[in-house]
Amino acid sequence: SGAVFTFGKSKFAEDIPSKFWFKNDKPILISWKGKLYMFGSNDWGQLGLGSKNTVSKPTCVKALKPEKPKLAVCGRNHTLVYTEKGNVYAAGGNSEGQLGLGDTEERTTFNLINFFTNQHKIKQLSAGSYTSAAVTEDGQLFVWGDNSEGQIGLASEASVSVPCKVDIGKPVSFVSCGYYHSALITGDGDLYTFGEPVNGKLGLFPEQLKNNRVPQPVLGIMEKVNKVACGGEHTVVLTETDVYTFGLGQYGQLGHGTFVFESSVPKPVKHLKRHKICNIACGENHTAVIAENGLMFTFGDGRHGKLGFGEESFTNLFDPTLCYNFLKFTVLLVACGGCHMLVFAAPRPKGSEIPLEDFYEPRLTAATSQTKGDFVLANTLQLSAARMRRRERERSPEQFARMAQTLPAMGKGFLKSSLPVTSNTSPFWFSATSQPKAESGRDGDHDKENNHQKDKPGEVSSEQDSDNENIDRNLGDTTDILNMTHAMKLNPGDWSLKLSPLQKQKVQ
Repeated sequence: SGAVFTFGKSKFAEDIPSKFWFKNDKPILISWKGKLYMFGSNDWGQLGLGSKNTVSKPTCVKALKPEKPKLAVCGRNHTLVYTEKGNVYAAGGNSEGQLGLGDTEERTTFNLINFFTNQHKIKQLSAGSYTSAAVTEDGQLFVWGDNSEGQIGLASEASVSVPCKVDIGKPVSFVSCGYYHSALITGDGDLYTFGEPVNGKLGLFPEQLKNNRVPQPVLGIMEKVNKVACGGEHTVVLTETDVYTFGLGQYGQLGHGTFVFESSVPKPVKHLKRHKICNIACGENHTAVIAENGLMFTFGDGRHGKLGFGEESFTNLFDPTLCYNFLKFTVLLVACGGCHMLVFAAPRPKGSEIPLEDFYEPRLTAATSQTKGDFVLANTLQLSAARMRRRERERSPEQFARMAQTLPAMGKGFLKSSLPVTSNTSPFWFSATSQPKAESGRDGDHDKENNHQKDKPGEVSSEQDSDNENIDRNLGDTTDILNMTHAMKLNPGDWSLKLSPLQKQKVQ
């Protein structure tokens, strides 16, 4: 149908999941007719529409229509566009020279970067916080903008306002600019990283970190690398057989489970091993991957609902989680930003839909790793809420305090002394007769969210229960239960209560 789906923080859709179509103009990466549509924040003129007004619906950049835009990338506050005529244009913030125009003046319309002429055929563009990069068809890498952390690989330069060549002695096939670090892939599949060295996001050995301002080979990946994506503080790498992640993972963006908050060396994501992954994308603190069969998995920071599990699901996910909202679609492309995600998907042909019931047991067991697929379904309680909405239009649980009221009274010896620790976090589960009916509500602005506050299970008073604002604060300003310190598993067979650690959090 040509639908484009959106999730997360968005004036376009009032912060709820939505979708839009272009009338008579089915999009691919941009669209069939080579038109470029822009929308969103515009404080630096990065939409290239001639003003700094926020644009809340997709708007065509008419000035570039004759050029037929072919590639477009967005940085934190600037945009780069490559056209079929062989020209590169830039608009937006320019404090570090990231527009490549030879100065540091911002632009509200797209300006031609004179450096690139027809002799430089562009294969790929990338944009970071205040950096820009271009790879040519013949394997040359050009970079410009902020180099305060060495993130454009020019060693001693603080910043450059015109494209400069980075030569590593062999052709470059791909580049990704993160917030303050970057990565490139050579023509023969080697991975190099450079930029800010903290939190392990370069994936380098300790002795290599002193040369972080120039591209260094990532020696921990022996296979040929196909793609790389750099986020805020993490890096995701796609090889022929695996997805590797490294860097900071306190929101789950590495996908290595609840207890891995950082990895300084590349580590394969075990939950993706059984799936043939063909595409990867990084936001600031979240990750999305697409399998060859069109399934999409997301993990990491769930604020604003940007992981794609519905407007009420703000959970941080620490394992790659099947985005079950897209089971009837083939996901073709995904792009991740700081607070949002965009997905381009096509309906599966009739008869080839993947039913949701194939991915979990009827009684909603607590197992989060299925033997046939080794992937994780998001929060099975949320899953059951979705089914209840379809059947009875009931609203899903919001606060843990309301959930605690459905549990039986605690008798002597009710709590086991030992806490089982597993690599997979067990969500709540209940028998069909004890499924909770709960009330819904919306919280406020999540930009100042603190995910490290602690709420003690089983010690919620009625006074707290009536104070929604206080409960929201205790839950880290999120409407989901899995940012709690522990998830609970109730076994109706022996009425024992098991607690599994979820996330390290501060004492109130």
